[in-house]
Amino acid sequence: MKVVSNTTPIISLASIGQLELLAKLFGKVVIAEAVYQELKAKPAYGHDEIDCSFIEVQPIQGVLYRQLLLNQLDSGEAETIILAKEIQADYVLIDENLGYQFARTAGLVPIRTLSLLLSAKQKGHIPLVKPLMDDMMQKGRWYSPAVYRAFLTQAGEL
Repeated sequence: MKVVSNTTPIISLASIGQLELLAKLFGKVVIAEAVYQELKAKPAYGHDEIDCSFIEVQPIQGVLYRQLLLNQLDSGEAETIILAKEIQADYVLIDENLGYQFARTAGLVPIRTLSLLLSAKQKGHIPLVKPLMDDMMQKGRWYSPAVYRAFLTQAGEL
């Protein structure tokens, strides 16, 4: 299975000490150089955790496409989508709405961080998603009250 991740899912999972869920769910995850640079730009969640055995950094080939996408996306999102297309990824991990929509339009299968948590629960890797979601929110992730309630309802925890 080929999986490419953008920056936010990595930061979110690292912030709650759950980055290894990516290895449990997918085995290996590929990130673009721009994502690696974003994570290494300042000491924060994901900065140190990114240097692990199950995350591979790979350059993109389609540099011309990058310029086109940079009109609407940041460099991490643009390179994530390009790389996912180039390696024919099964999934692309991306949270930002515009990047998520671009990925879908490009024929990719995007997955958000909350969906990763739900999948991890369903596969028995974590017992509950609510404590992890609450922890992510305490560490800076924002979810609207409607998304919070809908997700926890879907997870059977509300």
